Amino acid sequence: MILITGASSGLGAALAARYAKENTPLTLTGRDSKRLQTVANALSPFSSQGITAITADLAREQSIAALFDGLTQAPKTVIHCAGSGYFGAIETQRASDIQSLLENNVTSTILLVRELVQRYKERAVTVVIVMSTAALAAKAGESTYCAAKWAVRGFVESVRLELKNSPMKLIAVYPGGMDTGFWPSSGKALDTSSFMSADEAADMLKQALIATEHGYIADITIQRG
Repeated sequence: MILITGASSGLGAALAARYAKENTPLTLTGRDSKRLQTVANALSPFSSQGITAITADLAREQSIAALFDGLTQAPKTVIHCAGSGYFGAIETQRASDIQSLLENNVTSTILLVRELVQRYKERAVTVVIVMSTAALAAKAGESTYCAAKWAVRGFVESVRLELKNSPMKLIAVYPGGMDTGFWPSSGKALDTSSFMSADEAADMLKQALIATEHGYIADITIQRG
């Protein structure tokens, strides 16, 4: 079973569509129950294995616990796409929006991975953390967003060291320039006509996640052309 977070839109929804068409058992989660159920209903005809939708706020400990308590089987792969953006010159950024940004990107990732390690550390579970190229390079006007993504990158690399002798694997993904619903809500006006679509990014990521018996790709950067 594959668990996809942030599956109600963007890359998460695009990945869900691809795996559903391969008849892979899926559990989809997101904060917006209505949009999440719409995605699950649209994909159900393609999957005889069944698609489960569970609403969860990953920045809340009890919500994450309830999510995993509600699973009927342990996931083989978890693809964490959930997150949000907030941009602008630092002097214009509101404290409440900064806090929300950190919760949606940093706190959610830390609590999700903590839960996974607590439950499945001794299982061969692949955990895919989707970040951004903002975790690799500083960008003017994206200070707190970069700070959040750099924090997640440091967290992932540190937990990898803790899992050195565990069958659980963490894969870091750094996509750049996707044309999704992320941008209109970010506060940053951009011409995204030359950006990758979520479908294009999903195709590339899904291919890169194919592992062999003795190897896998640990870090994936998806650059727009």
